[in-house]
Amino acid sequence: MRELLSEKGSIYVHLDWHIGHYVKILLDEIFGKNNLVNEIIWQYRTGGVPQKGFAKKHDNIYLYSKSNDFIYNNNKEKMKVDKSKGYNPYTQQYIDEDGSPYVFVNPRDVWDVQHINMHDQTERVGYATQKPEALLKKIILASSNENSIVADFFAGSGTTGAVAEKLNRRWIMSDIGKPACMVMRKRLVDQDARPYLYQVVGDYQKEVFNSNKVYKRVGDLSLVVLGLFGAIPFTLDQHPSRNIGYIKGGKTLVIVDSPNKLTGVGSLKKAQELRETFMGGWDKVIVLGWNFTFDIGRIIQELREKDKCIDVQVIPPDLLEKLTRKSSYDKLVKSGEIRFSSLQYLTIKPVTKINYGEEVEKIVVALDNYILLSPDVLPIDDKYKEILQDIMAKDPLSLIEYWSIDPDYDNETFVSRWQDYRENEGTDSDPFKVVNQVTITVPKKDGIRRVCVKAVDIFGFESAAIEEVR
Repeated sequence: MRELLSEKGSIYVHLDWHIGHYVKILLDEIFGKNNLVNEIIWQYRTGGVPQKGFAKKHDNIYLYSKSNDFIYNNNKEKMKVDKSKGYNPYTQQYIDEDGSPYVFVNPRDVWDVQHINMHDQTERVGYATQKPEALLKKIILASSNENSIVADFFAGSGTTGAVAEKLNRRWIMSDIGKPACMVMRKRLVDQDARPYLYQVVGDYQKEVFNSNKVYKRVGDLSLVVLGLFGAIPFTLDQHPSRNIGYIKGGKTLVIVDSPNKLTGVGSLKKAQELRETFMGGWDKVIVLGWNFTFDIGRIIQELREKDKCIDVQVIPPDLLEKLTRKSSYDKLVKSGEIRFSSLQYLTIKPVTKINYGEEVEKIVVALDNYILLSPDVLPIDDKYKEILQDIMAKDPLSLIEYWSIDPDYDNETFVSRWQDYRENEGTDSDPFKVVNQVTITVPKKDGIRRVCVKAVDIFGFESAAIEEVR
């Protein structure tokens, strides 16, 4: 974070009493002891009272700068006058609406900001570690100017971005958790945020693979995956990359993609070529992938319209975690626990167009179906898997948590012009479902209009579907 920070920037590190003193030593080393600006005490009245010991009613926030030229706005704070304390008579006093006098004072390093009330419907978004907007407002106003960039790399419920947006700052938020990213999206939709770019820039499987102490080479891991799938790997002489095998007794080729890449159209085209050319050709090819491009469902649909002899399956996302020791492989083979599954993808009905005026027209976009990957590989208890299977059969669209529409998709950047999500009272009275159809007004366009729909299910999986309308 220090490398990304502007020379005029500051960093606020919020920690509780368990770990703060340890991390402060690291901050001194990274930013320099001389760049410690303040140790801020965030005090509040919430929390329990122990039978032994003093009630814990504060957290620490460490404020460091990168240089002496950091932004600091001395936003004086309103304080009521307590005559018993003998305020300087030369200090200008003001009269509040209730008739009581007050003065403006320089902000102190003790902040009295209360946690969000459990029943606060205006701000609470249902995220466990959500911070009050008042806290972030003090920070952002003090250490940035309008149009500055504010970043939060553990964004959680998105309070930093939400407040920065209201204060006319630019912002960057990131979080490793899919639920956090969904909460942020909903929050920004509700406050009518300006357009922003949403990107998946991390790669969980890649990180796990790089930290794996047993399988250091992709080829070694591919051999393990082939074995668990029931395929026989080719020898080094037959194929040096070691990620290709075949199903015994048939003409099916199996290819394991790397955990360091996203399986997409390039991987599938290459698989088709290998099926046709490798060792005289094969009847079918199966691609096993770890990570996938968001539009993989559409890609598979388009390929399979012309080619029924290609299949794509998902390598269980927790496989690398289970392969902590070489002995783990034998146990997994015997247990039969490892199951590969088909991909999840979204389908939409043909988009229809309604002529509406000289400059605008209406398009009707409707969800058709949602195919979810097998419940066997989802992170839920076994007792719920049967229930989920029933929902998938009867009402698969009820698994959609959020969906949005780009009515003029350019095949590169998705620009959401409409979105809906569960509990969005602005579009639907049913808190447990999204609307399945919407009519939106768009600028009139000659020729082909490419409509892209993105959906996120309740588990955080993202899919996309594209339809063209003339």
